[in-house]
Amino acid sequence: MKEKGIINVLITGANGFIGRNLYVALGEVKNISIQTYTRDNTIDELEQLLKQADVIYHLAGVNRVNDDQSEFIKGNVHLTEQITRILRKIDRKPIIVMSSSIQATNHTPYGKSKKKAEEILEKYAQETDHNKVFIYRLTNVFGKWGKPQYNSVVASFCFNISRDLDIEIHDPLKEIELVYIDDVIKEFKSRIYRLNEVRNKSIYQVTPTYKITLKNLANQLYEFHKIRKNLILPDLSNPLTKALYSTYLSYLDQNDFAYSLEMKQDQRGSLVELLKSDHSGQIFISTSHPGVIRGNHYHHTKVEKFCVIKGKAKIKLRDIFSDKIISYVVTDAIVQVVDIPPGYTHSLENIGDSELIVLFWANEIFDPERSDTYVKEVENE
Repeated sequence: MKEKGIINVLITGANGFIGRNLYVALGEVKNISIQTYTRDNTIDELEQLLKQADVIYHLAGVNRVNDDQSEFIKGNVHLTEQITRILRKIDRKPIIVMSSSIQATNHTPYGKSKKKAEEILEKYAQETDHNKVFIYRLTNVFGKWGKPQYNSVVASFCFNISRDLDIEIHDPLKEIELVYIDDVIKEFKSRIYRLNEVRNKSIYQVTPTYKITLKNLANQLYEFHKIRKNLILPDLSNPLTKALYSTYLSYLDQNDFAYSLEMKQDQRGSLVELLKSDHSGQIFISTSHPGVIRGNHYHHTKVEKFCVIKGKAKIKLRDIFSDKIISYVVTDAIVQVVDIPPGYTHSLENIGDSELIVLFWANEIFDPERSDTYVKEVENE
């Protein structure tokens, strides 16, 4: 018996790329009960599941086959036929969301099978006067949990490049259109909150989509691969770059999540650069022994932020045209950030009894050829 307020959802192809992402996302919603149908289930079990479903996400399908092209028909057409046949039999009209492909418009065996599945569902909707059937033609979907060498070129490139394996590009200038898995899931999930909405067209799309050449895609992923050495983050304000970077990291070898950074040491302590960005500067961390003073310099354009992570420090600043010294004592007891404006000479002194650890941010990457750093004591000379 259905619990009041609970929406029963059935996902076919729940073990697939889109299915796994959708299953997790819907599982985060309290009033949804999820059932799944996979290749391990029987047709009798499918009928029982359909009797309970308020919403069906029909995601099952075959993307690639070895030699037997008829597998496309079995995977993409037959199950759709069985679902519509059973729904007619039990006289139920749950909301149906089906994932199709932009390849339904071409004449490949795969494209023909997806088009046929669309036609079966369309015919069912028309003959039963069912106005809550939504068919989404998806372009190349990319994101976490895809299967390399199967789901998408992005998955394959990410997998290989992250492992220093070769990739194959037959036409570098070929442009592909991509859609991010999280945008697909957001659209599909929103159907739960639009239960009363009826369809106003036959075919739907998920937006936004992104166009990129295979060459530029590969170059972008190779830049991600270099980050562990050059520490330079990509421009994450670009939505495609942000999505691709998250996707790339999801395909790392599980034994390769951690990497070492270069530590520069001298008599004062140590310094380690963490991250750099052409758009947002860089982050680094330093340690200083008790009594050590760093700095005593100023910048024209470069600005910095100091944050004491461990220990006790005295930060001094002075406008280079003034005799007035501004002093801050900061400790790890209260997390504070001290801004270092341009035109102020500044110093950082460890006034504690133990090692001082400070996190720094600068608005530009340090360039030894153009350091914008000029020595000047904070204490009046």
